[in-house]
Amino acid sequence: MNHLVLNGLVTGVPKLRFTVAYDCTKDETADILQYLILSLESLCKLKVRRIRNDNGTEFKNNLMELFCLKKGIRHEFSAPYTPQQNGVAERKNRTLIETARTMLSDANLLVTFWAEAVNTYKDR
Repeated sequence: MNHLVLNGLVTGVPKLRFTVAYDCTKDETADILQYLILSLESLCKLKVRRIRNDNGTEFKNNLMELFCLKKGIRHEFSAPYTPQQNGVAERKNRTLIETARTMLSDANLLVTFWAEAVNTYKDR
Protein backbone atom coordinates (compact mmCIF):
# COMPACT_ATOMS: atom_id res chain seq x y z
CA MET A 1 0.00 0.00 0.00
CA ASN A 2 2.81 2.40 0.89
CA HIS A 3 4.58 1.69 -2.41
CA LEU A 4 1.41 2.40 -4.41
CA VAL A 5 0.56 5.61 -2.55
CA LEU A 6 4.02 7.11 -2.19
CA ASN A 7 4.92 6.47 -5.84
CA GLY A 8 1.68 7.98 -7.12
CA LEU A 9 0.45 4.72 -8.64
CA VAL A 10 -3.02 5.21 -7.12
CA THR A 11 -5.09 8.31 -7.75
CA GLY A 12 -7.26 9.97 -5.15
CA VAL A 13 -5.43 8.68 -2.07
CA PRO A 14 -3.49 11.29 -0.09
CA LYS A 15 0.23 10.71 0.37
CA LEU A 16 0.09 9.10 3.80
CA ARG A 17 2.32 6.39 5.21
CA PHE A 18 0.33 3.33 6.18
CA THR A 19 1.61 1.20 9.04
CA VAL A 20 0.53 -2.16 10.35
CA ALA A 21 0.15 -2.06 14.10
CA TYR A 22 -0.09 -5.83 14.44
CA ASP A 23 -0.99 -8.92 12.48
CA CYS A 24 -4.65 -9.73 12.87
CA THR A 25 -6.25 -13.11 13.30
CA LYS A 26 -9.07 -14.42 11.15
CA ASP A 27 -11.56 -13.41 13.85
CA GLU A 28 -10.43 -9.78 13.72
CA THR A 29 -10.24 -9.42 9.93
CA ALA A 30 -13.83 -8.27 9.37
CA ASP A 31 -13.64 -5.64 12.12
CA ILE A 32 -10.32 -4.28 10.87
CA LEU A 33 -11.53 -4.17 7.26
CA GLN A 34 -14.66 -2.30 8.33
CA TYR A 35 -12.55 0.16 10.32
CA LEU A 36 -10.29 0.72 7.30
CA ILE A 37 -13.26 1.39 5.02
CA LEU A 38 -14.87 3.80 7.48
CA SER A 39 -11.51 5.59 7.93
CA LEU A 40 -11.03 5.99 4.18
CA GLU A 41 -14.51 7.40 3.84
CA SER A 42 -14.24 9.86 6.73
CA LEU A 43 -10.58 10.92 6.70
CA CYS A 44 -9.81 10.79 2.99
CA LYS A 45 -13.30 11.54 1.67
CA LEU A 46 -13.14 8.43 -0.53
CA LYS A 47 -16.07 6.16 -1.31
CA VAL A 48 -15.26 2.45 -1.34
CA ARG A 49 -17.30 0.93 -4.15
CA ARG A 50 -15.96 -2.59 -4.38
CA ILE A 51 -14.03 -5.10 -2.31
CA ARG A 52 -12.44 -8.07 -4.00
CA ASN A 53 -10.96 -10.97 -2.04
CA ASP A 54 -10.59 -14.72 -1.96
CA ASN A 55 -13.17 -17.15 -0.66
CA GLY A 56 -11.65 -17.19 2.82
CA THR A 57 -14.04 -17.52 5.73
CA GLU A 58 -12.68 -14.31 7.28
CA PHE A 59 -14.33 -12.36 4.43
CA LYS A 60 -17.26 -14.60 3.55
CA ASN A 61 -19.56 -14.19 6.55
CA ASN A 62 -22.82 -12.50 7.52
CA LEU A 63 -21.05 -9.63 9.30
CA MET A 64 -19.17 -8.55 6.16
CA GLU A 65 -22.17 -9.15 3.93
CA LEU A 66 -24.42 -6.92 6.07
CA PHE A 67 -21.77 -4.22 6.31
CA CYS A 68 -21.26 -4.16 2.53
CA LEU A 69 -25.00 -4.15 1.91
CA LYS A 70 -25.52 -1.24 4.32
CA LYS A 71 -22.66 0.80 2.82
CA GLY A 72 -23.54 -0.02 -0.81
CA ILE A 73 -20.24 -1.82 -1.39
CA ARG A 74 -20.07 -4.54 -4.00
CA HIS A 75 -18.38 -7.57 -2.42
CA GLU A 76 -16.73 -9.79 -5.03
CA PHE A 77 -14.95 -13.08 -4.54
CA SER A 78 -12.25 -14.55 -6.74
CA ALA A 79 -12.79 -17.89 -8.41
CA PRO A 80 -11.83 -20.90 -6.33
CA TYR A 81 -8.20 -21.87 -6.85
CA THR A 82 -7.55 -24.13 -9.79
CA PRO A 83 -4.06 -24.91 -11.04
CA GLN A 84 -5.16 -24.33 -14.63
CA GLN A 85 -6.23 -20.76 -13.93
CA ASN A 86 -3.09 -20.05 -11.96
CA GLY A 87 -0.88 -21.17 -14.84
CA VAL A 88 -2.61 -18.87 -17.32
CA ALA A 89 -2.49 -15.92 -14.92
CA GLU A 90 1.16 -16.54 -14.10
CA ARG A 91 2.12 -16.66 -17.80
CA LYS A 92 0.20 -13.46 -18.55
CA ASN A 93 1.76 -11.72 -15.56
CA ARG A 94 5.27 -12.87 -16.51
CA THR A 95 4.74 -11.68 -20.12
CA LEU A 96 3.50 -8.31 -18.88
CA ILE A 97 6.45 -7.85 -16.51
CA GLU A 98 9.06 -8.92 -19.05
CA THR A 99 7.59 -6.70 -21.76
CA ALA A 100 7.42 -3.64 -19.50
CA ARG A 101 10.98 -4.26 -18.29
CA THR A 102 12.21 -4.55 -21.89
CA MET A 103 10.39 -1.39 -22.97
CA LEU A 104 11.90 0.61 -20.10
CA SER A 105 15.37 -0.75 -20.77
CA ASP A 106 15.24 -0.08 -24.51
CA ALA A 107 14.02 3.47 -23.96
CA ASN A 108 16.57 4.12 -21.17
CA LEU A 109 13.76 5.17 -18.83
CA LEU A 110 13.60 5.02 -15.05
CA VAL A 111 11.49 2.52 -13.16
CA THR A 112 9.12 5.38 -12.28
CA PHE A 113 7.65 4.95 -15.77
CA TRP A 114 6.68 1.36 -14.97
CA ALA A 115 2.92 2.03 -14.96
CA GLU A 116 3.09 3.79 -18.32
CA ALA A 117 5.02 0.89 -19.87
CA VAL A 118 2.47 -1.62 -18.58
CA ASN A 119 -0.45 0.51 -19.81
CA THR A 120 1.17 0.90 -23.21
CA TYR A 121 1.54 -2.86 -23.54
CA LYS A 122 -2.01 -3.58 -22.31
CA ASP A 123 -3.52 -1.11 -24.82
CA ARG A 124 -2.05 -2.95 -27.81
